[in-house]
Amino acid sequence: MTVSALIMAGGKGTRMNSLEEKPLIEICGKPVIEYVLSALKNAKKIDDIYVAVTERTPKTALHAEKLQTKIVTTPGKDYVSDIGYATQTLKLGKFLAIAADLPLITGEIIDQIVKRYENCGKPALTVAIPIETKIKIGMSSEYSFKMDNKDVVPTGINIIDGNKRYGDEWLDQDIFLLDQIELAININTPQELQIAKKLLTNCK
Repeated sequence: MTVSALIMAGGKGTRMNSLEEKPLIEICGKPVIEYVLSALKNAKKIDDIYVAVTERTPKTALHAEKLQTKIVTTPGKDYVSDIGYATQTLKLGKFLAIAADLPLITGEIIDQIVKRYENCGKPALTVAIPIETKIKIGMSSEYSFKMDNKDVVPTGINIIDGNKRYGDEWLDQDIFLLDQIELAININTPQELQIAKKLLTNCK
């Protein structure tokens, strides 16, 4: 099974204290969204790739078009609503939604996630990571929830069956707990940007 991918790239990233749009903030000389694009292109279980932008990220839209990646402009109401809008506008079937600020993500991890979705028997899947993994490398966590009496944090990766999703309500979902450092790194603050730079092996 292959699925489409939807990169969520509509946030301005105000906590970064940067004039640059968050998806275009550079890590080791490359915009963070390009790391996500590269991983998706290397994944065997991803076919079409779309970038969801908003009026807050016009430069990201131009950059995606320059890279010959299809875009969809969403209202920018909130993350869940924008996924719903993109689902309806693009008439997506089964697709992987991924935040644009995961620079260490790899095609192998994405394929592992899609394979779990194939076998879970539910219309939706959320990928989570133990909160301890984020804390020990200095990453912040705004939201956590309990899973088997453990505190876990969503990674910003979901798979959804667009044919079964209505409105802005999440479907019955499986939780895939993956304790991998690549999923712990998302860029919301200048401090987290520095952590990502240290962990990327191609940084000089």
